[in-house]
Amino acid sequence: MTAQHSSGLLVPKYRPDGDSHPPLDTPEYGSSALRHPKRPLQLLPQYLTEVTGPLLGHDRVGETDHDLTVQHEGEPLGERIIVSGRVLDSDGKPVPETLLELWQANAAGRYRHAGDRHPAPLDPNFTGVGRAMTDADGYYRFVTIKPGAYPWRNHDNAWRPAHLHFSLFGQAFTQRLITQMYFPGDPLFYQDPIFNSVRDPAARERMISSFHLDTTVPEWALSYKFDIVLRGSEATVFEEEDDD
Repeated sequence: MTAQHSSGLLVPKYRPDGDSHPPLDTPEYGSSALRHPKRPLQLLPQYLTEVTGPLLGHDRVGETDHDLTVQHEGEPLGERIIVSGRVLDSDGKPVPETLLELWQANAAGRYRHAGDRHPAPLDPNFTGVGRAMTDADGYYRFVTIKPGAYPWRNHDNAWRPAHLHFSLFGQAFTQRLITQMYFPGDPLFYQDPIFNSVRDPAARERMISSFHLDTTVPEWALSYKFDIVLRGSEATVFEEEDDD
């Protein structure tokens, strides 16, 4: 489905996927009561600048951005892991030259952010952010530290499962999508309202990475596979969707 833009461009439009994507107001997720819109959303027009630029590509990625373990003078503490996969479209075709950003807590479950007051140690050798580009076949690869769980006061004895945040950019900033990647077998899944706000069990499973022995590096790092699929029945769940 497409819409004719005033500039003459055909801009793709999609129906919202209400079965997979969480409602904006999720009572179990306490802070959504203050964050969700309480008035009807207003459609903002997209002009040529928003549709075609800026182009976010290789010039945004530094030599060590994909490896979060070598960005400082020493190595960070924790379990070294590899996270890799492909970005695919709804037809299973690779999405090449796409910018991915990653951010996460450290091995103790703390973010390097002024707002994180969790009494866990900060690691001077771990910032917790990285960038990578997909190659011609849609592959990406990060080297990082497995994040720890952390408390977040949403409900009694609330802890977030270990997770990574991923951001993807298309050909323009307005095409940004954000999702979370979880680790298999986490015992905290059942009580996490963010994870369970995705009502479709099959969609929740697509947010969980899989252990991947073939890409594990002997005596160095375990590997996890996480494919990100845009649109279609096998799409990854993203945190924000257009309502039109």
